[in-house]
Amino acid sequence: MRKKTLLALGAGAAVLALGLTSCSSGGGGDTGDKGGDASGEVEVFTWWAAGSEKAGLDALVDVFNEQHPDVKFVNGAVAGGAGSAAKDLLQSRLQAGDPPDTFQAHAGAELQDYIDAGQVEDVSDLYDEFGLRDAFPKDLVDRLTVDGAIYSIPSNIHRANVVWANPTVLKDAGLDPAAKYETLDDWFTALDAVKAKGKTALSIATTWTQVQLLETVLLSDLGTDGYNGLWDGKTDWKGSEVTDALKDFEKLMSYTNTDRDGLDWPDATQQVIDGDAGFNVMGDWAEAAFAEADKKSPADYIYFPVPGTDGVFDFLADSFTLTVGAPNPDGAKAWLETVGSAEGQEAFNKAKGSIPARTDADTSDFSEYQKTAIESFGKDTIVSSLAHGAAVPVATLNKISDATSKFTTGASDLAAFQSELAAAVEG
Repeated sequence: MRKKTLLALGAGAAVLALGLTSCSSGGGGDTGDKGGDASGEVEVFTWWAAGSEKAGLDALVDVFNEQHPDVKFVNGAVAGGAGSAAKDLLQSRLQAGDPPDTFQAHAGAELQDYIDAGQVEDVSDLYDEFGLRDAFPKDLVDRLTVDGAIYSIPSNIHRANVVWANPTVLKDAGLDPAAKYETLDDWFTALDAVKAKGKTALSIATTWTQVQLLETVLLSDLGTDGYNGLWDGKTDWKGSEVTDALKDFEKLMSYTNTDRDGLDWPDATQQVIDGDAGFNVMGDWAEAAFAEADKKSPADYIYFPVPGTDGVFDFLADSFTLTVGAPNPDGAKAWLETVGSAEGQEAFNKAKGSIPARTDADTSDFSEYQKTAIESFGKDTIVSSLAHGAAVPVATLNKISDATSKFTTGASDLAAFQSELAAAVEG
């Protein structure tokens, strides 16, 4: 296997960084004729099967049908938040020689696995054909480039370190919804107040949402340099600072709902919408869930960066590939054209709660939250999300997820948890 070097996103740089670069020679494949010549069926493999994720996909498909009426969209969506079930099935299909035409993957270290395995084509020529080198930020294009080749087209940009809260629940607990929480310790006091009123203080769901909570705690307690150091080897996973962060994670988990492992993220977010929980840490795809429930901010919900992470944008991006051996490469190319188009990105992101990767997209009618995310992305320090494939390869994330699940279900103690996390990253 070719050697690769994944660069962690540098702290203090308010530019996009996907943690994706390389130092070896690469190659690409023939991407077929122009998307405008496509016909037949195109299977698009995603994990957008429900809620605001499906709404975003549906909006994108509507644009695709307008732009490419001769191509029939085949929905290959597999349910399961953050794509854990979908990724397993996808890998089985790729290894069995039964690939979809195109599949969703998180940009960053997760995409590197597919590149190393020779499972995705070089789509650099599409960037020229579709004018994407001018439409996307130069830093984005640079970071997506591996040995002069690009392997995916991003559909959006998401932020993972966001707290969503129900102001009515907070008021009932004697809290000011406009209050600022500078540190996790400040937030613990508020969580105690909500818990004392008999509400779930912090709603959460299955393992991947717990890993996302973990990454935000690590980011809060270690700072951007320390957090980035977890992925480039400069921060000692066995050190006392990590121990303290894991203690904070353990304390946060004590505020969560006991049915968490049987839920997915829409269920946890719904608890805040319904007023059954005070707070929820979720990526900004939750914004669309509040909109779908006809909730307005700040009357019905509020949002802010996870305490201790103000000024940091915990980044992830969904992107689409052209699969090696795609049954209909022209159809896949047509889909990629829509994904990268201004019309596609505007429709998709407005529905999903994320922000466009294109700098020329019309976001004038986006939500107030999305406008704040666009502003933050332009000025904040960018770091790579752990739970969403930007910071580490899939195999490492799976080990971290397994260790987290053992810890949160009581199958291991904190010392064992820390040791297993260290082993997952180091080996």
